[in-house]
Formats: sequence, C-alpha cells, structure tokens
Amino acid sequence: MKRNVSVAITIIAAVTSAACGGREKGKAVSPPPEPRKGPALAVIDLSQGLPEEPSSNMIGLPSRKPKFLETVRTIEKLAKKEEVKGIYVSLGSAPMGLSKADELASTLIKLRDGGKKVFCHADGYTNATLMFASRACSVISMPPAGEVENIGIAAQVVYFRKLLDTLKVRIDILQVGQFKGAEESLTRDGPSPQARESLESTLAGLRKHWLARIREGRPKLEESVIEDGPYFPDRAKALGVVDLIAYDDEARTKAKEACGAVRSLDVVGPAAQKEGEGLAEILRAIGGGGESSPVAVIRATGSISATDKGAGSGIGEKRITRLIERAEKDEAIKVVVLRIDSPGGSALSSDLMWHGLMRLRAKKKLIVSVGEMAASGGYYLASAGDEIFAQPTSILGSIGVVGGKVSVGNSLEHVGVHSVTFAAKAGDARAASRAAYLSLLDPWDEPTRARVLEGMTSIYELFLRRILEGRAGKIVRQELEQSAEGRIFSGDEALRRKLVDKMGGLREALARAAELAGVPADGPVTVLGEDAGFLSALGGEDGSGPLGQAGPVDYAGADFAGRLAEPILGSTPALAQLTAVALPLLRGEKMLCVLPFGLAIQ
Repeated sequence: MKRNVSVAITIIAAVTSAACGGREKGKAVSPPPEPRKGPALAVIDLSQGLPEEPSSNMIGLPSRKPKFLETVRTIEKLAKKEEVKGIYVSLGSAPMGLSKADELASTLIKLRDGGKKVFCHADGYTNATLMFASRACSVISMPPAGEVENIGIAAQVVYFRKLLDTLKVRIDILQVGQFKGAEESLTRDGPSPQARESLESTLAGLRKHWLARIREGRPKLEESVIEDGPYFPDRAKALGVVDLIAYDDEARTKAKEACGAVRSLDVVGPAAQKEGEGLAEILRAIGGGGESSPVAVIRATGSISATDKGAGSGIGEKRITRLIERAEKDEAIKVVVLRIDSPGGSALSSDLMWHGLMRLRAKKKLIVSVGEMAASGGYYLASAGDEIFAQPTSILGSIGVVGGKVSVGNSLEHVGVHSVTFAAKAGDARAASRAAYLSLLDPWDEPTRARVLEGMTSIYELFLRRILEGRAGKIVRQELEQSAEGRIFSGDEALRRKLVDKMGGLREALARAAELAGVPADGPVTVLGEDAGFLSALGGEDGSGPLGQAGPVDYAGADFAGRLAEPILGSTPALAQLTAVALPLLRGEKMLCVLPFGLAIQ
C-alpha cells in the first residue's frame, strides 16, 4: 500500500514539474500564442526593399520581396478593417527612393487620419526613410546601435577620362543637346557649366521638397538639424528626430500596447507570404482572378533595350510590346496605367514602344504614373499618355540623344595585339572605315562621326515630334525647346513646364483610371506581365531574348560581359553611368535616349 502511494506521488511530481516551468537550463520559454481574433496591429515589413516589379528568375518563382503597387493597394485595404487598430512599419536597413517614400507616406497618412496609429521602426534611417517616417508615423523608433543618416540631398558623378586614357580605351561619344552631358563622365575631369546648372537646379528642387515634407510631420525640427546628420540614437532622440530607442521586438510590443492590440497581423513582407494570409490579401487587392479588370497596369522599370528581358530586369521592347498588344486586344480592359521608373536607353526601342502606346491610346485611355524618374527614353514613353502623374520628387526630362561606341584597338595594341581591317572594295580609301563602323577594335573617323551626328540630330527631332504629338494641345514647340537639350527637372518644375499634367503618385493615377473606367477607386486591377516563367526568362515567348537572339558574333562576348557587370556597377549610383552609357554601347546600341549619369536620391 505504501508502495502505491509512493508511485502516485512520483507521477504527480513529474506532471507538476512539466506543467509549472520545469525545463532544461538555458532554454527560453516560448511566449504564449497570440489570439487569432481581436484588435490587431498590422505589420508591414519592408526590410527587404520595395521594388516596382518582381525580380526575374530562371524558373518563374515569385520573389519574396513586397512590390510597390501591391503594397500600396494592401495598405489602402486596411482602412476598412475595423479590427486593425494600428500599423507597424518595419523598414530594416533597406534603401528607398524619395518618390516611393513620399507616396507611401501619403497612403499611411490617410489611415492615421482615419484613427489608426502608425509606428515606424528602422535599423537605420536614410534621407528618404526619415522623410517617410517623419510624415507618416506617430512614433519613430530605432535600435541602440542604429544611425540616422540625414546627411542632406546630393549627387555624385564620377569622371573616368584619366583612367580611360591610361587604359588607352577610345570612346566616341556624340550628343544632341547642350545640357545632355553624356560624354562628360567619360571625356572630362569635371562637369561643364551647363551640366552643373541642370543637375544643381534639380537637386535644389528635391531638397526644398524634402525639407518641407520632414517639417510637415515634425514642425519643431530646425532646418539645420534636419540635414546635419549623421546622428546616433541618443542624440537623435534628444533632438526630436526619433522618439524611441528600442529593438524591433520591443518597439513592436510597445506599439501593440499603445493601440490596444492583442495580436499582430502580418500583411506585407516575408512573414505574410509564408503564412498565406497576407499573400491572399495582396492578391485580392490587385484582382488576382482569371478575368481582366477594367483597369490594367503595365510596369516599365529599368533601362530600355531591344533585349527581351523578364520583369524586374529592365524594359525589354519585345516584352512591353506584347503587354501593350494584350491590353489593346482585351475588351474587358478599358483604361491602362503605365507605371514608369526608367532613366531611358535605346532610342529605337523607345520609339517602337511609343508607337505601340499611341496605338493603344487610340482605343483606350492611357494614364502614366512616374515613379522615381522618367528621363530621356523613359519620358519618351511617358509622353504617349493621355495624362501624366508625377511626384514632386520624381526626376523628368533629359530630352536629348547620345550616340557613340567603345573601341579597344589601342588598348590591345598597347599589349602587343594588332588588328587590320580588310575591305572587299579595293581602292576605296574609306571602305575599311565603313566596314569597321560596328567594330569594337577601331574608332570612328571624322566622316563617320559626322554621319552619326547627322543621324542623332534626326532622332532628336523625332523625339521632339513624338512629345508634341503625344502632348498635343498641352505644350507647343517653343515651350518644349526651352525644356529640352538634355535638361532634367524635379516633378513640380516639370509640371510648371507642362511636361506632366498632375502631381500625384500611383494611387492618384489608379483613382483617375478607375474614374475613367467607371468603377470604384478601390476596385481590383489587372497587373499585366506577371506570368513570366522559365521560357520568357531564357528569351521571351518567341525565343528572341539573350539566349535565343540572332546577331553579330562580335557582340556575344560584349553582351555577356555587360550582363555580368551591370548588377555590380548599377548597384553604386556614382558608377551607374557606366551601366547607363558604356554597357549599351558595348552591346551594339549606337544611339541612346538615356540619362547620362547615375542619379539615385535616397
């Protein structure tokens, strides 16, 4: 009998130990699961960045990064969710452009005005994310080892003349437009007065808007404080730049307490996609079904080329043309929104897409929304719109033409490699020069340069005519010429110069499209071009892309080298002009409508 009692006591002790905290030393106790219902804090995780388009991959798997359109639409949907009492934005340390930051803030301000509290947390703030947080958020937090890089608006341009001279690389660059400045980073050691004037006036406009937006949300901050960083957490808090020093989990807990939430609801970001709830919300926000909506969106992001690139890899003319034709033929689609974020590129590809857009516009309304920039070829496309929306911090213009080619014959000669061009037409002194017009080995002679400049002038005149045709009744030739020749402008200055029609972001463009289509502003939209998979990544549905294209053997190596170098050079704004100018020339493009220097304001 005593033995049974002893066994019973042992069992009870074991159960009590397991239920009342008996655990191995060193292991943390898991927090109790959150309730599935009740007041919620919606979590928007932008720590992986916020691209316009999904990144392309070889097998068509979707990127885990949230995309701008889907994020904006999802945030708008939160206004109607009564259980959502607050929004927590986790920025991490990912960069964000000024234009996106401005529009995202405007979207969240509407929710805040509707009674929902907004909280922002970042590992570190940049010029752009500080502007975003200052405008949109009731509480701004950062970790103890973070940094606020509010260092003021500036741009860097790198000049390569001495390096190219040392390597004996010859780059023939011609331009139409005295403000274009395309050759300067390659042929000069500093800017010309015209290039300096164009860039500094644009930066001054961006700075004015940046300062005003920050003080709109934090009126007590002095201008000297706003752009006198970097600040580390204690000083940033003392100056009123941030409100709270805490780690992400701590800041999130405080946000829940502040808005009376009992649970977190991941709606944007990797956690949302993993759980499925946030992904479903995003799909519902943009339509998702098999049938087209009356409003459709075409996203055109990156440099423009003839190469048929996948979504997120630049603007491939064949891919965009297919999307235009799809929108044109789909009777359910009444209005198309073209979302542009591009510094330009191939002049030929720009004109071919412009023609397709104008054909589409003849049948349906075409609204253009400019993201960070619509410069040169990007503005070429934008000019086809019935209406153009841009943010004050968008960059527009650069209406001009660049032409040239890279030749490495002198470099090879320097290391003992000599080349000779044999022309079939014997006795013609210029036959060899004409035959070497496309060669990477020989520079242009003067007659060839004159012929190329003649063609560039013709393209420039075509560019002006296209803009005047697309914006007929809104701007005349004399006005356009005052804004051409390569000048660039901030969005509000572009509005004053009649290059755009209205200030506003993607939300305003979609609202206008919905109005024209006669549907609710928050109704579904169809995003065209999201079904790119393995075949299109290889070379498009018609096999005409990088692995299937036909072309001179001479350019195969240059194209491959350009593709390897582009993500490396393009990731550094100060070096991006090599991507913008030199790499297209290596690929065989001879005439470009492109912003000639890297310009990324963050």
